[in-house]
Amino acid sequence: MSALLRLLRTGAPAAACLRLGTSAGTGSRRAMALYHTEERGQPCSQNYRLFFKNVTGHYISPFHDIPLKVNSKEENGIPMKKARNDEYENLFNMIVEIPRWTNAKMEIATKEPMNPIKQYVKDGKLRYVANIFPYKGYIWNYGTLPQTWEDPHEKDKSTNCFGDNDPIDVCEIGSKILSCGEVIHVKILGILALIDEGETDWKLIAINANDPEASKFHDIDDVKKFKPGYLEATLNWFRLYKVPDGKPENQFAFNGEFKNKAFALEVIKSTHQCWKALLMKKCNGGAINCTNVQISDSPFRCTQEEARSLVESVSSSPNKESNEEEQVWHFLGK
Repeated sequence: MSALLRLLRTGAPAAACLRLGTSAGTGSRRAMALYHTEERGQPCSQNYRLFFKNVTGHYISPFHDIPLKVNSKEENGIPMKKARNDEYENLFNMIVEIPRWTNAKMEIATKEPMNPIKQYVKDGKLRYVANIFPYKGYIWNYGTLPQTWEDPHEKDKSTNCFGDNDPIDVCEIGSKILSCGEVIHVKILGILALIDEGETDWKLIAINANDPEASKFHDIDDVKKFKPGYLEATLNWFRLYKVPDGKPENQFAFNGEFKNKAFALEVIKSTHQCWKALLMKKCNGGAINCTNVQISDSPFRCTQEEARSLVESVSSSPNKESNEEEQVWHFLGK
């Protein structure tokens, strides 16, 4: 009961907090061998941030400093096992933002220094996606590929729409429920072109390379074969998830057709090039924060000491009591 009361005091529905997938309290926890995360602020509140550190304990930007591809020889100075075959040369790092079956819309804060993960705020309130029958929250582990960017000033040749100003999204379909802030290796299987309010918002379909069934999956047709109905559910979810908020159904390029792995890899390549231009100050990034500690030739590179100072300087106002009371009463059904 004490835990429930504490969660209610954070100003968010308790059930949603319990399903967030991050550990309660502050301090560090292990995301994987090469990356760690550090929580600041209360989970399920507007001041909550999840910062990233590398294996040496230095703050990094998950958006910019975690490599896009998994290097079979070395990653951030840490030797890795030799790839077993060509497929393992084609692995990508995925940053998990939202665990499967949860509702809190967590995302990399692209406009904040060091790009921590935070919960999206809309109209002054934390955002939670609605449950759309028969689904519960997000139906995959949802996240992003680092070092990618969908340029809002560049029209996609295949969709004829501009990018959505975010890293490219990933729907991970493996069997394990992952945690917010985990960094995993994924195999890319295909891609869906969502047109969200006129913007291109690519959705990659991928599977955790360490999933027990990962060896079965090589391309989008394998999803149809071994997980029948999953792609149809994915299309339906993305079509309807904003309807409970009073918005129209989302649209898709290619009539909602899932493109294969080869197509997806080309999209990743293109968004990676856009990110490179962003980090080299060769395009207009607007409010995107490009501060990084590991991109040697980037004009936005900072020292480890400067990165720590940036994290220490982050301060967010706590939620107003009126908002807390409103959400508590909402949870209690009043």
